[in-house]
Amino acid sequence: MTSTNQPPCEYVSQADVRAIASYARLRLSDDEIEPMTRDLNNIIESLKPITEYNLDGVQPTFHPIGGMENVMRPDIPEPEFSQETALENAPSKQGEFFLIPSILGESGTN
Repeated sequence: MTSTNQPPCEYVSQADVRAIASYARLRLSDDEIEPMTRDLNNIIESLKPITEYNLDGVQPTFHPIGGMENVMRPDIPEPEFSQETALENAPSKQGEFFLIPSILGESGTN
């Protein structure tokens, strides 16, 4: 009798899971390999109904939005704003500079 946690078919082996983990730079202990293998096989098995759809004549897409084009604006220089304008909304400033919390300690040197 097959356990409900065990898929009827093994799509990925423990060796596959180790290789995927290594490629993804994940540290899986030996105790984590078996449950991860079972979980991945269960996930793949849950996708099996997708194979039953009749997709005759449906063109494959490489992006879910289809013919998406570059949506970035052109890189056209615009007029600069003054230092005074840049500092108008600064939460803290010292003279004509932004004042930010020190990341090196109180004195700024170590």
